[in-house]
Amino acid sequence: MTDTPRALVRPPSPHLADGLLTHLERVPVDIDLARRQWDGYVTALTDAGWDPVEVPAVPECPDGVFVEDTVVMIGGTAVITHPGAQSRRPETLGTSVTVRALGYPTATIDDGSLEGGDVLKIGSTVYVGRTERTDAAGVAALRRICAPLGHRVIAVPTTKVLHLKSAVTALPDGTVIGYPPLVDDPGFWPHFRAMPEEGGSHVVDLGDGRLLMAASAPRSAELIADLGFTPVPVDISEFEKLEGCVTCLSVRLRHAPSTTA
Repeated sequence: MTDTPRALVRPPSPHLADGLLTHLERVPVDIDLARRQWDGYVTALTDAGWDPVEVPAVPECPDGVFVEDTVVMIGGTAVITHPGAQSRRPETLGTSVTVRALGYPTATIDDGSLEGGDVLKIGSTVYVGRTERTDAAGVAALRRICAPLGHRVIAVPTTKVLHLKSAVTALPDGTVIGYPPLVDDPGFWPHFRAMPEEGGSHVVDLGDGRLLMAASAPRSAELIADLGFTPVPVDISEFEKLEGCVTCLSVRLRHAPSTTA
């Protein structure tokens, strides 16, 4: 692995506007604007010192751009998921081929369903949303994979949003952030800080205190800046129309490949 950290990304499908929706009403999506916004997102990663690695496009899969759902990184092991949505299952093949080519050993969710957007890692604890897309068998399968790798899995009932990370993410210091109306139980989290906007619930840790955030959450960005972090805003409005957020559009490879699967 190079000294430059890598991030998996996947270009949007020309059929992006037909992506699945569970909690939002469908509104028109501007595919040309979405492509420009995706380019801006990738540029933000590059500017922050990350090396984007493109997973092969899947034009036939409208939701393929949300590459986070296809793999969960547990240290230096890539766990290939089994999406709960039947139409999304072909997306995992290209991701598996890509991470293997980068030298990562893989494990596979071979029972039930699990999508990466339901997985929030804080240290060695792996929180997994029990949602319409991730079932009990999928949680159990991830638990079996994580245990020998030194990670503990905790299931989190999640009913108000598509994925767990649609409701909450974590700051680098471990504080969980979320927009309270969309969090089933804010009291579940030992250190929870409310955000004033839905888009403020989602951050991507770029390192050195920099946090990638949606431009749709300026008040949340101000609050996070007041905590000593540096918000890096990106416009992802077209992806937000499809229940997407900043975490969905990449997978950060923070660790070198494990020597054992």
